Amino acid sequence: MKKYDVYALGNALVDIEYHVEPPVMRSLGIRKGVMTLIDEQRQLHLQEYFGDSHEKMACGGSAANSMIAIAQLGGETYFSCRVAEDITGSFYVEDLKDNGVDSNAMECMDPAGHTGKCLVFVTPDADRTMNTFLGVSAHFDRSHVSEMIIEESEWVYLEGYLVTADNSLDAVLETRRLATQHGVNTALTLSDPNVLRAFRGGMMQIIGDGVDLLFANEEEACELAATEDFAQALEAIKRHARSFAVTRGPKGAVVYDGERMIEIEGFPVEAIDTLGAGDMFAGSFLYGITHGMDYEDAGRFGCWTSSRIVTRYGPRLEVDEMQELMRRFKSGNFSDDTEE
Repeated sequence: MKKYDVYALGNALVDIEYHVEPPVMRSLGIRKGVMTLIDEQRQLHLQEYFGDSHEKMACGGSAANSMIAIAQLGGETYFSCRVAEDITGSFYVEDLKDNGVDSNAMECMDPAGHTGKCLVFVTPDADRTMNTFLGVSAHFDRSHVSEMIIEESEWVYLEGYLVTADNSLDAVLETRRLATQHGVNTALTLSDPNVLRAFRGGMMQIIGDGVDLLFANEEEACELAATEDFAQALEAIKRHARSFAVTRGPKGAVVYDGERMIEIEGFPVEAIDTLGAGDMFAGSFLYGITHGMDYEDAGRFGCWTSSRIVTRYGPRLEVDEMQELMRRFKSGNFSDDTEE
């Protein structure tokens, strides 16, 4: 039996969330609904503009959010990343530890530079927009990848955002090679349609001859398949992944287990913040398939937990809330009587 259910690598970012009206975003030149990489000067300007109006701050980054979800449910995870030896980096390391995620972060703290931050702008329609300054995460490379931990894991989980720099792309490709060498399953999240459009060549390098499991939302799936027809996109993805899970917001998800295409109905809720929904789905799905669920049940569990995260602000829930969601899922209790 392997020590870890999932080994992941990704950008270590402290998420700082603001509630913003669309006209304000337009006036600041912030492109709505996507992730945009910005430099430190731009980030400082935006933080100065918004002042202390942020609602939440938590250690994040897409892969980190998913690993935290798995750990909160009782799984074993390891996250490779890079933070600076600053207050934000210390906060990040402690937050990972408090949530039960093993990491190399403490060992690899950079004495220079700044830990990455992601400014998350949530609009009244529950959409989330991210402006990201990578900080020392921009220097993440293959030296931060652990062959020993990969060999001790059931799955490796690759964050698509790492495609944006040659050094981090190289780290992903090295992780894929080591996973194949040691017979470890590989999962990839496409992360963001904007990233896929801008770095398609690198993403196709990561996909290579096909990953074992691909995560995407509907827009990302259509972008990968170069079509606006969702049914055609699903068929096209079969060429890139042996199995996949495509989320569709309130409409649920479509899961392919290598043989069957399974439609999962969504759980109706009033969404106020979609930050972390895809990360929650991926984490819950990976927990499911590493703890006895088939793809259909894992997909339903992912839709269930992600439907809960969008009803509040922030990228994740507390440990007791995640445990309660698991108990309710197993009992078939999907009522809203415990919802805040």
